[in-house]
Amino acid sequence: MLFDLQGERNMSPIVGMLFAAVKGNNERLQSITEGMPQEEVDYKGPDNKFNSAAQLIRHVMYVDLNWVYRIKGEPLPASLKEKYGPMIDENNRLPMVKGIPLETLVSSYKDVIETLNDVCSQLTDADLERIVTFGHENEKQATIRWGLWHMADHSRYHQAHLNQLRKWYKAKSSR
Repeated sequence: MLFDLQGERNMSPIVGMLFAAVKGNNERLQSITEGMPQEEVDYKGPDNKFNSAAQLIRHVMYVDLNWVYRIKGEPLPASLKEKYGPMIDENNRLPMVKGIPLETLVSSYKDVIETLNDVCSQLTDADLERIVTFGHENEKQATIRWGLWHMADHSRYHQAHLNQLRKWYKAKSSR
């Protein structure tokens, strides 16, 4: 099997390459979680001390959704904040997500990627230098280029957690 990072045909070269990294990591996340029963989707690791797959998927999706709207130059609509948020709960932890089918989580995330595709198809490589603000408490600044890279990197980071959860769940289930 050949792996390559090809930009999207309907996008400028660098935008397309960065979008392809985000899209590729979304597809990888889907393959990692494929076939999870609901019990595993909600599993929080040994002694219930970790974030579940549901929490991690929702978190990565919500971070990406926020970036999509930053890139668009629009505030995140209140309806989406209510549906998918908040970013963190009152204890500075990922909000509890339980009982939501994997298919629903993956489908919602695919919608975010499709919206990102639409946004990126309208960007030029020069637009990647545009500066946006982000952050919960302390606002930071980044270029759109960095934001797209961060989306791909952030997804990959949490995929390691998903893989670990799957190992723990398999070991627990085989006892």
